Amino acid sequence: LIKYLPMKERMEQADIVSLHCPVTDKSKGLINKETLSYMKPTAFLINEARGPVVVSQDLADALNSGKIAGAGIDVFENEPPLDTNHPLLHSKNTIATAESMAKRAVIVFDNIDAYLAGNQKNVIL
Repeated sequence: LIKYLPMKERMEQADIVSLHCPVTDKSKGLINKETLSYMKPTAFLINEARGPVVVSQDLADALNSGKIAGAGIDVFENEPPLDTNHPLLHSKNTIATAESMAKRAVIVFDNIDAYLAGNQKNVIL
């Protein structure tokens, strides 16, 4: 049974919000500080729509403050490569696309190569 609800009620009741819509004048910025404030602290946001549907900084703030539990991000508001300071690359409980993961993998592989060459990086004592 499918039941259509107003946005606020949908966001308040959902455990997982999964976005699958095009960017239009109406959908751009649809998920923002206000709509994220309706979500449960145990809820997850999955963005498989186009990036500008979500205000990235607002989502990062909601994640970092514990307002929502986590996010899966398939797209961003601009095309890769992303600026290394992009807020969702540094937010808590976020799984991002392969593009952002590739940047993290480069760091890991560089650290392994350095270790094998006897030049450890990022040593924690």
